[in-house]
Amino acid sequence: MKRVHHLLVYCLLIISSTLPAEAQVAKVKPIQKGKIWTVEKANDWYNQHQWIVGANFIPSNAINQLEMWQQDTFDPATIDRELGYAEKIGFNTMRVFLHSLVYGEGPKSFKSRIDQYLTIANKHHIKTIFVFFDDCWNWNPKPGKQPAPKAGIHNSGWMQDPGVRLKEPKEFNALEGYVKDIMGSFAHDKRILLWDLYNEPGNNTKRDTSLVLLTKVFSWARDVNPDQPISAGLWAWDFEKLNAFQALNSDIITYHDYEPDTAHTRVIQLLKTHGRPMICTEYMARSRRSTFQNTLPVLKKENIGAISWGLVSGKTNTKYAWDTPLTDGSEPKVWFHDIFHQDGRPYIPEETEFIRKITEQAKTEALK
Repeated sequence: MKRVHHLLVYCLLIISSTLPAEAQVAKVKPIQKGKIWTVEKANDWYNQHQWIVGANFIPSNAINQLEMWQQDTFDPATIDRELGYAEKIGFNTMRVFLHSLVYGEGPKSFKSRIDQYLTIANKHHIKTIFVFFDDCWNWNPKPGKQPAPKAGIHNSGWMQDPGVRLKEPKEFNALEGYVKDIMGSFAHDKRILLWDLYNEPGNNTKRDTSLVLLTKVFSWARDVNPDQPISAGLWAWDFEKLNAFQALNSDIITYHDYEPDTAHTRVIQLLKTHGRPMICTEYMARSRRSTFQNTLPVLKKENIGAISWGLVSGKTNTKYAWDTPLTDGSEPKVWFHDIFHQDGRPYIPEETEFIRKITEQAKTEALK
């Protein structure tokens, strides 16, 4: 998702690592209900899986989460076809965003479509990471017909969740019911790898105001106590309170990093101090020198899950860079994200062949 700052990531991390422990955690303690997994349990869970590798997924004919999931626009055929592209290069995990407004339009039918999606993904030997809330992009989501893409603008129609509704305390009861019903309905479903509770909390200038919902969603998740681990990814390294809460309450450490491999490696070295398994749930922006060729080998060597942003170029316009719109809709010199054209042709054949080889190597090594 979009960076709100250009951070000197490793400098900030090194500085924060020298602070007294009390300052680093900002008096944040893990929530005690279902209880955070022990380090041993988390590592045992992680070791039961092959190397986790895949992409953030939305079908190419959906501009946002609502268009993907609403009854009138849910498209199993496109989902099936495009997850097939992922399977062919060895991807085994997709990170997929839900949306509370779709649930509000019809909980039973929404859960049925979630189950249908999981059935399709499972056919392609793909597990799913579901995301509940999101502070990225447009702040006022509405159900019904979604906007058309704006030419050449990255994620012009992506919607926050809950967005502006976060200002209404009465909404928390509805959001609690949504999280607990969805998670409770699939709490024992082996097709789901992990629950990602909140994408980039604090983005779009919200900063620590997102801590209220972040705290609540972890509490709701611990009430459900699913078989799958829960997490919320670290992404903005100067968000001290949010980072402390996320790290101390996540069963598995997840994080985002769109920097080149050297800077990314420094982040890995510091996050490894938690002793927990790690999954990078967003990376790969070619024009920022975060590529498959320079990042996947690092993540594989460190046994860290690797989930890139974007699979098939489509209505989200994520082949365009965050801050470099091409409003005439012309082709960017270098795609920012995305791997395939809609007909399944690779954007860069050498790149998909590299992905296929490294995922196949990981499978072979796991069998030894």
